[in-house]
Amino acid sequence: MKTLLIPTEPHEQMRTVFQTALLVAKRFGSYMEGFPLRPAVPDYVPIDMVSGLTWQADEKVDSESVRQSEDLFQAFMAQNGVGPFVAGSPPDTMSQGWFDKAPPGDTFVSGYGRVFDLIVLGRPVQGRPVPSMATLEAALFESGRPILIAPPEPPTTLGETVVIAWNCSTETARSTAFAMPFLRRAAQVIVLTIEGWTVPGPTGEQMARSLRMNGIAAKSVSVPNDRRNFGETILAQNAVLGGDLLIKGAYTQSRLRQMIFGGATQHVLTYAQVPVLMAH
Repeated sequence: MKTLLIPTEPHEQMRTVFQTALLVAKRFGSYMEGFPLRPAVPDYVPIDMVSGLTWQADEKVDSESVRQSEDLFQAFMAQNGVGPFVAGSPPDTMSQGWFDKAPPGDTFVSGYGRVFDLIVLGRPVQGRPVPSMATLEAALFESGRPILIAPPEPPTTLGETVVIAWNCSTETARSTAFAMPFLRRAAQVIVLTIEGWTVPGPTGEQMARSLRMNGIAAKSVSVPNDRRNFGETILAQNAVLGGDLLIKGAYTQSRLRQMIFGGATQHVLTYAQVPVLMAH
């Protein structure tokens, strides 16, 4: 996890996103790159198509948002002693950079994110427009890279105890493969299986055995579902196990079905209080 992309916008949860990324960077000696995240230009539709006054006002708002985003990013990095990237620095040196040429829109997040090891985003909070679920899903479905979702409150540790929410699916297998750098450095790795939640595939113990064969001291735990939603059980068991990083495949069921009927991914995206690494 040597390169981290941090889409940045001026909202109250941004510091938590930075803190989550910083914990990763300290663990791996990573380069963190920020850029101003803002709505696509078509979202700014002038009310007065003749005078263009609304468009001019929106341009000012956009410029101010870009400035505030960069100020937030640079202030956090300065406060934590993270300097700009310098070519030729030792490979484990934390560093940062700001990309000021980013166009507006979520499409850039998903495209540019393909050349980074990890995209760090804030968890959407009910009733708030930002962080945006649209941005998160664009990165999740289109980047081909894992995303790390920061909880609403800044974490103090990340990756000491890693819990893998194993449901035997392709999505979870992919998430686990992306998470291998974290798993290799964790003090404890637990493969959590919930009875009745799995799809046809290898058991949790088989996943734990595969990890042990890769030099990772993993163990498997299987529990019954004692709650209304499998997502509730995942989060409750993660808390019992002391997980400070949750690994989960995203949307084994269709996204539309989960939006209508609920599902584990939707619940975790709504209520997780620890960092969550996801891939689809």
